[in-house]
This record gives sequence, C-alpha cells and structure tokens, in this order.
Amino acid sequence: MLVLLGDSTAVGIGDLVPGGWRGFGPLLSSAFPDNGYRNHAVSGARLADVRRTQLPQALRDKPTAAVVIAGVNDTLRSDFSARRMHEDLDHVCRELTAAGASVVTVRFHDQGRVFKLPGKLRRVLKDRIDEYNRVIDVVVARHGVRCVDLHTLPGAYELETWAVDRLHPSELGHRMLARAFAGELRALGHPVGEVSLDCSGGRELTVWHHVAWLMLKGIPWLWKRGADLLPLLWADEAPAEVFPAGADDQPVTVRS
Repeated sequence: MLVLLGDSTAVGIGDLVPGGWRGFGPLLSSAFPDNGYRNHAVSGARLADVRRTQLPQALRDKPTAAVVIAGVNDTLRSDFSARRMHEDLDHVCRELTAAGASVVTVRFHDQGRVFKLPGKLRRVLKDRIDEYNRVIDVVVARHGVRCVDLHTLPGAYELETWAVDRLHPSELGHRMLARAFAGELRALGHPVGEVSLDCSGGRELTVWHHVAWLMLKGIPWLWKRGADLLPLLWADEAPAEVFPAGADDQPVTVRS
C-alpha cells in the first residue's frame, strides 16, 4: 500500500485532467507494485495537520511506502516556528518508519525565484525555506528517510515545470516528482517501474496564461495573505531555536 500525506501539491493541484486533479500520486502508484493507493493529503494543510489528522489515517492503511510533502504553508504564516515543524515532521517520519513503511520526502526549492516575489519578501521566505530544509536534513538522517531535493532537480526552475499559479507543479512537474519518488523507492528496495515524462491529458499552458493568472489571481492572493506576509518586510531577526540534531544529540540552531 502506497500512501500520500501532505498539502495541495500532494493533492495533485496543478495537473488538471478531465475529472479533476491528478498529480504525481496516481502516476507513481501506477508504477508501484503493491496493491493499493490512498491519498490523505488536503489542500492548505500544515505539518501539524499532517501529524494530527492524516498520519492516523495513513497508519490504519498499513502502508509499505509513504510520500510526505508538506511545510510550505507553514513558511507563509506569521506564526512560523522551525522548532514546531521539526517536532511535527519528526513525529510523522518516526511513526511511519516504525510501522514498517519506506518514507520519501522533499527538500524545497526557492519558491520566490519561481513566483518572482519582491526582493525583501523573497529573501525572508527563502530564509524560512532554508531553515525548514535544515529541519528536513535532521529528520531524514535520524530516521533513514529518503529525500528528493527540489532545488537540484533538473528543470526545477523552468516555466513549463510549473502550473499557471507558479506555486504548484504542472503535469510535467508532477511527472518529474513521480519519477524522482520512484527512484528513491527503488533505492529502498521496492521494484518500482519507470514514470514517463511524456505529457498527455494535462492542460497546455502558454505565457499568456501565466501573465493573466499573475495579474488576476496572483497579486490578489498576495494581498489576501498580507496579514501574514507583509509584516515580514520590516520584521527584525527572530531569536534562534535549538533542537537535537540526531542520534548523537548535538544541537542544531535555527531561527523561528
């Protein structure tokens, strides 16, 4: 049984096909040899949601493999805390691996580089992504979890990799994720087949689609999220947080 936990990317948003969103889940499950596939992801979910709601559901499925992709929604909020994110992600990965599931997660890319955010806001959000990536590194090392680094994934910053909102992968982007996850699961001993990068059935986007979305929906979205995002433009540096690094319990310092 393959299970997915996470946010809107795991839901499949960005890969629109007749009947709704598809995403990397069905593409990966079609190459996965074990019977059964369940997607517990919810659009807008934060790591705490994954821990409290999605994880218990996934454990009831008795999975042999799990993909966890979440945390970006946390980095966009005013109550961002790397310590809490560490606690939540560590709990999720610990429980899944203890249940015998092979776990794959991701390190995140510079989203401001894709979305073309203003300079200061992009730097602040990149700092948060960098802090969360350090959390991911700690949890991955501690639990033997496999990880796909989106920043180094070939084509990660190409326009065709992204849906019109530039926040979610396009069909090609979801296929790239499915192929990368398949490779990590093979490294864990699962006889997973190859995932094709040939697009079929997804919505074809032009430059005009991207420009129109940015003007009609992207900027209004930034305005709506202003209560969380705009204070970051003049916020002072937060105090550092410290949490255990792993088996040797050497401390790792991040900033809230």
